Amino acid sequence: MKKILVGIDFLDCSINALIHAISIANIAKSDIILLWVNRPEYNKEVFLFEPDKLQLVVKEKFQELIDKYQPTLDGKMTYKIREGKVYKEVVSEAEESKADLIIIGTHGSSGFEEFWIGSNANKVVSFTKLPIITIRGGIDIRRPLNRIVMPIDSTLETRQKVPFTAKLAKMHDAEIFVVSVYTTKVRAVRIRVDSYTDQVKEYLDEMEVKHTVDTLDADNLTTASIEYAKKINANLISIMTEQERTTTNLWLGSYAQQMVNHSPFPVLSIHPKIMMRSLAR
Repeated sequence: MKKILVGIDFLDCSINALIHAISIANIAKSDIILLWVNRPEYNKEVFLFEPDKLQLVVKEKFQELIDKYQPTLDGKMTYKIREGKVYKEVVSEAEESKADLIIIGTHGSSGFEEFWIGSNANKVVSFTKLPIITIRGGIDIRRPLNRIVMPIDSTLETRQKVPFTAKLAKMHDAEIFVVSVYTTKVRAVRIRVDSYTDQVKEYLDEMEVKHTVDTLDADNLTTASIEYAKKINANLISIMTEQERTTTNLWLGSYAQQMVNHSPFPVLSIHPKIMMRSLAR
């Protein structure tokens, strides 16, 4: 992992995301790129500066962040300023800078609330092909990353999150809690979940990653995953952006959207690979 992209709006939520990024970067020996997206029509309501002075103010704010946090980072910290739609610019910058991971805060305050929360955060998660960690406002991430919840369902894609999650866990000497989540009593589906879990366990054994296997019956994967994470005092929930569709979650939006909006824990979202999704049809 060479580069981590961090979305910045200069409020506590994004600073929290930056601190989380630094803790990962130091272990992974990564550099950090800070990104702020300029939206001219929106910034007129947020900043009390003339447009020609805005860039200077933003650069000064970035320099303050670098002066404060560069000494805590083993790698290099730089910043970028882009203009346009937030989610498109985050995704584009991540691709152009060849980042390995995106980390963003998902809740601001005051005039910045619209900047990251809701549609923009969910759109970044939906459109990026990279692993992305989202952190809601008010989450204390200063604890070491040592417990990761990784729910396994009956979808073919559910296993695609395993390699990156395992890599992250091994770097932090963390334990992965592999949870077989059953959303139906249908025996064939439950057997499929068990089979996927067995494959995940075999992979983690080969990678020498600490893990525990558990089972859970649930109507909603999001609620079940969050409650389980609370029970074990987890630091991170690892998910795919897609999940099983049941009558209880059909109208609640995608798995990732529910998690981004409601999880009190940082969420690692992995987007399914196109090839694997095609095979599943």
